[in-house]
Amino acid sequence: MRQANTHTITFSTTIIMKSLSIEQTHHIISLLELGHSTHQIAHSTGLNQSTISRLRSKHLPNLPKASGGCPSIISPVDMCHAIHLIGSGKAENAVQVTKTLQDVKNCSISPQTIHHHLKKAGMKAVVKQKCPLLAHHHRRARLDFALSHQNWTIEDWKHVIWSDETKINHIGSDGRKWAWKRAGEGLSDRIVEGTVKFGGGSVMIWGCMTWEGVGMACKIDGRMDADLYVQILEDELQQTLVDYGFSPEDIIFQQDNDPKHTSRKAREWLEEHGFEVMVWPAQSPDLNPIEHLWFLLKRRLAEYPEPAKGILELWERIKEEWYKIGVEECQRLIESMPRRVQEVIKAKGGYTSY
Repeated sequence: MRQANTHTITFSTTIIMKSLSIEQTHHIISLLELGHSTHQIAHSTGLNQSTISRLRSKHLPNLPKASGGCPSIISPVDMCHAIHLIGSGKAENAVQVTKTLQDVKNCSISPQTIHHHLKKAGMKAVVKQKCPLLAHHHRRARLDFALSHQNWTIEDWKHVIWSDETKINHIGSDGRKWAWKRAGEGLSDRIVEGTVKFGGGSVMIWGCMTWEGVGMACKIDGRMDADLYVQILEDELQQTLVDYGFSPEDIIFQQDNDPKHTSRKAREWLEEHGFEVMVWPAQSPDLNPIEHLWFLLKRRLAEYPEPAKGILELWERIKEEWYKIGVEECQRLIESMPRRVQEVIKAKGGYTSY
């Protein structure tokens, strides 16, 4: 009886350990390479899961193992659709993408899930930058300007005098200021930028920039109109030319399309004094390098440990910091003009990184 039992056990073990055919082995390896789990393959082939695992260890030892858990509700096709929605402007954020995908898939999806997959795909959420609104005719004018100046060299841009106005606040931020804080730290004077509702005030200034350095700057008292603008051209612009030994024939004057700049009085004055005025596309501060000079000026003013005691002290600080701006800063900004022009052409008149 003992011999019979031993024979039976040996026979049963032989049946379990029966080797797979070459075709079966190749089929299982193919399924593994396609990403099927051992559980899925065992279910579809009727084989033991441990058998599939041994084949995997023997023939595909470096094959990444499945992460486990429930399969993702978002497929690669869904992600391609989501990225297309964002790229085409049909959706701006994870919530809008989620709504569209829910309608397509007819199932519930969390915006957090979409946010996670978008991040995994290499995208990131950013704060929208505020830029002048570009209508179709603005884009057309910007592109025309860029195409007509695409062959200008640095030597050509050296002849331009850039001009603009800007407002500088007495108290309050002229831009973002950053500070480090510890986790859980509350508000304090160190990490708060104080503002006032009344009595803060601001200074409006006009300034210009040349290849040789900054030009004259002036404080604008009261409302800026055509008469005051002509007075600025008469005084500050003319003085800038004298300071650098220019004549109107040597330079091209740049100004934006503000009504006071394009007024009949301003046009007649510029013509009478022999100035060539650059044809400037509307809604294009990104093309004017003096905008970055304003940013530099405001950043330096923000570095003062205490705010100015009043508007007069603020103006004194502005003058001091304005005339401390070096020639190299002006030249660096003007040297960026060819790159700015190429970005406008690449964007077909649209927004640029400047």
